[in-house]
Amino acid sequence: MAKREQKEHVSKSAKLQRWAQAIASTCYMSLLFAQPAAAADTVWTRFSTIMADVYGQLVGISTIVAVTAASVALLVRMISRNERAVSEATSWLKRIVVTWVVLNTLGFAVAYLQPLIQGGQYTP
Repeated sequence: MAKREQKEHVSKSAKLQRWAQAIASTCYMSLLFAQPAAAADTVWTRFSTIMADVYGQLVGISTIVAVTAASVALLVRMISRNERAVSEATSWLKRIVVTWVVLNTLGFAVAYLQPLIQGGQYTP
């Protein structure tokens, strides 16, 4: 009989200890996760930062791809003897340059015109 009571006492003690650890770790984790969320200014500020980072990566990748594709188009244009291949390479080269210019112009517009219209009050 004494062993059974001792086992019940030990198991109740172990359960109580697990509950206390779970509650303590939950409180600790909530404090850890609440601090970074409270440190951010607004959701829109964070979103603007993320979009600027994504756009910067996009421009970097598109520049590498544009240079690679343009170099292939120029090689085809210079090496090929087929008039049709030369005209196709020329048209691809024009498309690549126009797309790259448009993509970088959008970045320029966002970077330099955004402070003018910030807050919804445009003042020329």
